[in-house]
Amino acid sequence: MKILLYISDFMIPFIFFYIVGYGILQKQNIYEQFVTGAKDGLKTVVQILPTLIGLMVAVGVLRASGFLDLLSNLLGTLLNRFGFPSQLIPLSIVKMFSSSASTGLLLDIFKNYGTDSFIGLAASISMSCTETIFYTMSVYFMAAKVKKTRYTLAGALLATFAGIVASVILGRMM
Repeated sequence: MKILLYISDFMIPFIFFYIVGYGILQKQNIYEQFVTGAKDGLKTVVQILPTLIGLMVAVGVLRASGFLDLLSNLLGTLLNRFGFPSQLIPLSIVKMFSSSASTGLLLDIFKNYGTDSFIGLAASISMSCTETIFYTMSVYFMAAKVKKTRYTLAGALLATFAGIVASVILGRMM
């Protein structure tokens, strides 16, 4: 087991030195290429910043207004019949928009129910097998200037639904 720790400690410096060494062997101006890449990265950040701010504000408003609690109460009675705990509804909704906001909800679940409870286990599994659909689509499609998303949203929602269902099933099994 310790061998994996040693390998992981040396992996990033090895990759860094490999890239620099390869650039030197190819007689490339490594520093100039790094600066050019950093400038391009900064331009991308400036382009996607309004979208990021809009998403964060929307999630904050949903959370602070109590809308997520209302939705949880409304959907909870229906979903409890199928074995889906109502405590996971806000997490499942917010995760589609923001990973950092859903991490806050996850910590609240851990505080209230514990990490080893069914709710805590299902929430943990759900966080790891679902994606921030709307964040990813808005940021990356905007950066890549994709206009026609085709079946991306439907496929992502289906995959997220499958991940949420799987998290509840696996949480019960543990």
